[in-house]
Amino acid sequence: MSQVPRVDAVDRLAAIDAAIQADPQNREFTSEGICPLYHITPDATILLISQAPSNKAQRSMVFWNDPSGVRLREWMGISDDEFYRSGKVAVMPLDFYYPGKGAHGDLPPRKGFAEKWHPKLLPLMPKVQLTLLVGAYAQKAYLGKRAAKSLTATVEQFADYAPYFPLVHPSPLNYGWLAKNPWFASSVVPALQAEVREALR
Repeated sequence: MSQVPRVDAVDRLAAIDAAIQADPQNREFTSEGICPLYHITPDATILLISQAPSNKAQRSMVFWNDPSGVRLREWMGISDDEFYRSGKVAVMPLDFYYPGKGAHGDLPPRKGFAEKWHPKLLPLMPKVQLTLLVGAYAQKAYLGKRAAKSLTATVEQFADYAPYFPLVHPSPLNYGWLAKNPWFASSVVPALQAEVREALR
């Protein structure tokens, strides 16, 4: 895979970030001083794709800075220091802004956002070996028709999707799902931790 020179990657990322903030789709956030929340690094070997930042994460401007993030790092088997400061983990949700609250949790990511910006950002991460698809929205976006008929089946068949690794979202809203599917903790989590360790080597 071709490498992107570090200086060029930094310049391109700065230009993309400026374009994101200038995009009319994001005018409301930019006018309120809210910056897009994502993390791209040219040395990343692990990429996390989820639906959007939580309200708490956006307010703190620290990605996965919430109970979901704590559980996700436990599943991955890595420390906060490895997650935030190793330079090996990139975060690129389907929407870089908190979309608001819905009747049953957060609203979905806005349509068209990922389609517009992900293709511009992915080439800046040429070392990615493992991409975690966290939640149904990310799986639908990246697996499309390859995904199984349900999120449960897709996660259970995780080995079929390498280098993607589909996961249920670690939100507290899914604690019931985790209780009903104990195979996730006994089979999926150990496999995830092994792949994460391999990608971090």
